[in-house]
Amino acid sequence: MTTKLPLLVVNQSGGKTVFNGSWFRGKHTNFIPSKADLKQRDALHRFFLKGLLPESPFVSKDVPITCFGSCFARHLSHYLYERGYKIYGKHLNLHSHIIRFGEGIVNTFVILQQLEWALLDKPMPENLWFSKDKEVALVSPEIKQETREIIQNTQVFVFTLGLSEVWFDKLSGEALWRAVPATLFDPQRHYFRQTTVSENAHNIKRIIELVQEVKPDAQIIFTLSPVPLMATFRPIPCVIANSVSKATLRCALDEALHATEWSKVHYFPSYEIVMSSPESPFIDDNRHIKPKIVDGVLRTFEKYFCVT
Repeated sequence: MTTKLPLLVVNQSGGKTVFNGSWFRGKHTNFIPSKADLKQRDALHRFFLKGLLPESPFVSKDVPITCFGSCFARHLSHYLYERGYKIYGKHLNLHSHIIRFGEGIVNTFVILQQLEWALLDKPMPENLWFSKDKEVALVSPEIKQETREIIQNTQVFVFTLGLSEVWFDKLSGEALWRAVPATLFDPQRHYFRQTTVSENAHNIKRIIELVQEVKPDAQIIFTLSPVPLMATFRPIPCVIANSVSKATLRCALDEALHATEWSKVHYFPSYEIVMSSPESPFIDDNRHIKPKIVDGVLRTFEKYFCVT
């Protein structure tokens, strides 16, 4: 005897979609949006932001904001500064590494490293930090003090994670910001590896803890950069390595942010918004995001997080 299975019909913007209705789906089932769904006026809220938003916007023009990490932090800094928000590094002449070289501090190890160095006086070796122009960033007491003051005075932190492929120093065990300049590379000292979800989740939780110990009333926002790796040091194609790198960080964020009932900690889905765009989000180099899509992501952030 054949039993006819019940069907579940979901009305979407692109038409009706029929699913097998015999599965228990719980009370929080959310279906994948169609391309037509993603073009609706309420698509961002329905399919990307629901359940992630703060109770009310909190980024106002009178509170100091520090953004560092991958390129989204730079785009957000410029965008908010042009609209009158108080962005560290825009209104003062600062030398702190998280301000001058913030776009290069893109993995969880080095973000945590800067916080521990500034807040806990963690000793750091020289020749560990390099800018994109191969400038050596000094382990300076003055810069450390300035970094501490920035953290202590910041009311809104935006940390943008970029990659989970990390170079390390064998002597100290510490992470580097990026690859080593060819003139300074030492195979006896420097090595590279893909880091794990658990390592990155631990770092993220520790970042939150350190910030909240110093600034319990500060708001913390994490994002994941949609910009792919330019190259990988692994012996596999870059597109494969990039998939692993982003997945590692996204899983780590999900694990860390749901491990504890954090207050004042948020995730903004810039990565998902870009990667699920109905049109191709990248320019011809297949790496940089089209300006109109970047602008759309930034306007979305402003709409839901900023007091306007």
